[in-house]
Amino acid sequence: MNKKTCLLGILIGLALIALVALGGSSGAWDRFTVPPIVVAALVAVSLQWIGFGVAWKMQSERFFDLVGSVTFVTVILVAILYSRSELGALDVALSLAVAIWAARLGSFLFVRVLKVGSDNRFDAIKRNFLWFLMTWTLQGTWVVVTAAPVMAVVGDGLAQPLGVIEVFGLALWVVGLSIEVVSDSQKKKFRQEGEDSFITSGLWSRSRHPNYFGEILLWCGLAVSALPALEKWQLLTLISPVFVWALLMKISGAPMLEAKAKRRWGDDTRYREYVENTPLLVPRLR
Repeated sequence: MNKKTCLLGILIGLALIALVALGGSSGAWDRFTVPPIVVAALVAVSLQWIGFGVAWKMQSERFFDLVGSVTFVTVILVAILYSRSELGALDVALSLAVAIWAARLGSFLFVRVLKVGSDNRFDAIKRNFLWFLMTWTLQGTWVVVTAAPVMAVVGDGLAQPLGVIEVFGLALWVVGLSIEVVSDSQKKKFRQEGEDSFITSGLWSRSRHPNYFGEILLWCGLAVSALPALEKWQLLTLISPVFVWALLMKISGAPMLEAKAKRRWGDDTRYREYVENTPLLVPRLR
């Protein structure tokens, strides 16, 4: 990747962080010198750049996903502690939801990369300073934009209660997380059994990327839960699930995996039938 593209990627990532953080801080400037969501966004970027410095020196990508997950938990804690607020039931529920998700995904990805020894996505990236820096910066963008509605709610200094809409959103989160956990477990078991083919059993018989569906659904749930507490420009933070969908389905997730699978099994009749009969994302019910 050339220098201009990397610099553009870094600038776009930082611009998105600034836009979402400032939007999420709407209405909080009269209560704080610097709103908690802005402080949390600065912490997120700082952690990624520190991680990049260590990773560049070591020429290692092994702790990339782990740092990303830890940053999710960190920004929520910063928003809570800096706001010095009395937490309401919604604040607690949203904070726990992000922490549970981050701990589960972070440990899952970290253990996986330790077993494999490396992440081949980074073979070329980690040898290019600006490309590697862009990747770490965009991870900061992922954290801030995705967690923005939760940071806006828990960092507003107000105790937020639980209502019908909030509970419905949390229920969506539970369903989404369950789908993600089950589909990851099914694929892990499939690989542990020595299978080197494509998985077509369990949830993978209903969707080619059920784990991504679960991921998108759980962030939709948290956005729904946060919605009643958001006002004015804070509503910009609801871009969160759209951002997750775009990232997984248009940029770094499904497109890369689909291309890789096509290279490996594109001539296999069974694989072509699987692709033709199985939805890309939303699981079929029948």
